[in-house]
Amino acid sequence: MGRQVEALARFVAGTRLEEIPAEVRRHARLVLLDTLGVMLAGSRRPEVAQLRHGLLGPGGAGATSSATAFAEGWPTGDARSVALVNGIAARSLELCEGHRFVMFQGGAQILPGLLAVAEARGLPGRDVLGAIILGYDAGARLSLSMTPRALVHQNGQATLLGASAAGARLRGLDAAGTSLALRLGATLMLTPSYTDAIAGATALNVAGGMCGQAVSLAPELALAGFEAQADAIELSLGRLVGEGFRPDELLQDLGSRWEITRNWFRLRACCNPIHSALDALEEALSILRPDPASIERIDIQTYQFASKMDERQPSNYFASRYSLPHAAAGLALFNSTGFDTLNDDTVHDPAWAAMRQRVHIAEDPAMTTALPHRKPSRATVTLSDGRTATATCDLPRGDFERPYAESEIRAKFHGLAAHVLSAEGARRVEAAVDAIEAWEDVADFVQILRQSAA
Repeated sequence: MGRQVEALARFVAGTRLEEIPAEVRRHARLVLLDTLGVMLAGSRRPEVAQLRHGLLGPGGAGATSSATAFAEGWPTGDARSVALVNGIAARSLELCEGHRFVMFQGGAQILPGLLAVAEARGLPGRDVLGAIILGYDAGARLSLSMTPRALVHQNGQATLLGASAAGARLRGLDAAGTSLALRLGATLMLTPSYTDAIAGATALNVAGGMCGQAVSLAPELALAGFEAQADAIELSLGRLVGEGFRPDELLQDLGSRWEITRNWFRLRACCNPIHSALDALEEALSILRPDPASIERIDIQTYQFASKMDERQPSNYFASRYSLPHAAAGLALFNSTGFDTLNDDTVHDPAWAAMRQRVHIAEDPAMTTALPHRKPSRATVTLSDGRTATATCDLPRGDFERPYAESEIRAKFHGLAAHVLSAEGARRVEAAVDAIEAWEDVADFVQILRQSAA
């Protein structure tokens, strides 16, 4: 087994919470709050609600070792089933946070499983906080060290390994046990495709739930005595789900560079790669302040990956999250790309369909070469009277180099939580998240959630 993977396992197992800088712990609490809001609002998606009903029933009290689905009625069930439905909910809105440099959505794909397992086992909040920081670090570093295959969406890959590491940390496994859990997790990884997103295949969101299950399953397999190949990580990331692995990059600045702080948050309810184009378009529109009917065309130049999200007729709600013309129509018509604006009704609305036809997208090869450190885009708005305005964006807002104010992230939580919690209840939950290190039992936090329902 590789010495770098073993060193990473020792770091996950042996780092005390007090050794993690206070500002990192504070940022992790904000990731938890943001993920919780997305999870609550995502619980109302029809497919999520139907799955929850099928797995957990309509609600009611469960056994003392059960966990709680974060949804209306607060149904309970075994921790792995709850982690599955909560994790899918957190992925279903395309509003979760993610890592700046790789496709890694650690909050949505690790926290639901941690909270479910911690509630079922009666663990304190400190354990959850340490596990999310260290699991996020392990998964992001593994993702940074691999070369992904071209069509593979990395949901359920390195993030699942991060979830396995987080679960091992939560269960108190030592370095050898953590290494084994990681290598066992390598056999659980998924192979979703980027084309799932464009096609509106909500199966892509199942990866979030499967990562949540890995939080529980990977350490349980290790504790049960299952064995894994010594080089399982190197084989899976280098030759199976990936096509290259650079172990020497795995430990760079370990313990001083915390991956959870190198993330982005999003307020736009659509795929992050198109955010720089939307920022540029928003600025161009602010110069002209046009009546939507006067917009003749919108031209967007961006980097290759974002330019592929050019579907003018998204098939459903989920596909619309990956349509730059659709999100651009939201800005042109309502100056908004928020969760309540980009809703189900807009997908087939004639006004939105007409505006999408006016959006023209092209790759600028020079912008493609700027990745991953920059994500440039340019937008030009042309009006029927001949007036134009052009704006550029080098890096979208929400990135850790151009962060949203913390107050904006907290406001996002309240807006999303309002779909399940009362306004006063959301304030109580926010205060509880801020005090996570004082939780004696995660079940006490869940009780606050239950008491905060709308």
